[in-house]
Amino acid sequence: MQQLDLSAYTCPLPLIKVKLWLKQAELGTEIIVLLTDPGSRQDIPKFLTSLGQTVVELENSALILRIQITKLTQHLSLTQLST
Repeated sequence: MQQLDLSAYTCPLPLIKVKLWLKQAELGTEIIVLLTDPGSRQDIPKFLTSLGQTVVELENSALILRIQITKLTQHLSLTQLST
C-alpha cells in the first residue's frame, strides 16, 4: 500500500494533493495519508467522507493524523475539485 506523507505541508496543499490522488487513483485503491496541519486534519477526512470515500483513522495523536483512504467513487465533479 502506498503512503502519502503530507506532514511537511500546510493547508491548502495537503487537500490539493489528496484531490490529485483521487483523480488519478483506480477504484478500490488504498493509500495511507499522514497529516500534521491542524486545518488539514479536520478538513480532509470530512471532505473525503462527503465524497463517499472510505476513511479509516489509524492514528490520531497530538503530532499526527494517519488515515487510510479507499477510493470508492469514480469521478469528482468540478465543484468538488474546487472546494
